[in-house]
Amino acid sequence: MGKNQRSQIEMTGEEVSRFLEQSRTCTMATVGPGGMPHLVAMWYAWLDGHVWLESKAKAQKIVNLRRDDRLAVMVEAGNTYETLRGVSLEGRGVIVEDPDMIWRVGVNVWERYTGPYSEEYRSFVEAMLRKRVAVRLDVERTRTWDHRKLGMGQTELGGTTGPHIDGPGLPGPG
Repeated sequence: MGKNQRSQIEMTGEEVSRFLEQSRTCTMATVGPGGMPHLVAMWYAWLDGHVWLESKAKAQKIVNLRRDDRLAVMVEAGNTYETLRGVSLEGRGVIVEDPDMIWRVGVNVWERYTGPYSEEYRSFVEAMLRKRVAVRLDVERTRTWDHRKLGMGQTELGGTTGPHIDGPGLPGPG
């Protein structure tokens, strides 16, 4: 990317919010016991302008956050250069053990990935949240990119990985 293009591809606050609201999976990074990044793919909740995660209270990522609260989350999309977009959020992970907040996060996750919540699903959400905590990301730095703003022409999905990408109109694994 050439000079001055960084500002061209930044997302606005509204675009960031919409992207996080509509995306499905994030990569969560905590600091592991030896100082190495500990990366995991996670589903997440988007509540009150914050990314929220839920996890087993004894999971390594939670153990890591109790020792060192630094947390980064990245959400990305796109399969060709001109369609790449994403949001990287860095900050502090606040572990929340309040049952009401854990429930809100759990219901949001249920709705984002399963469908509308109703009381008939209560037992499923309760089981999903057993022995869990919630984590709110308090953002200190946001980085964004949306290469669609560059106005480049569309390129074909290619390379050795192209045939293995699923999507509308794209071939599945072969």
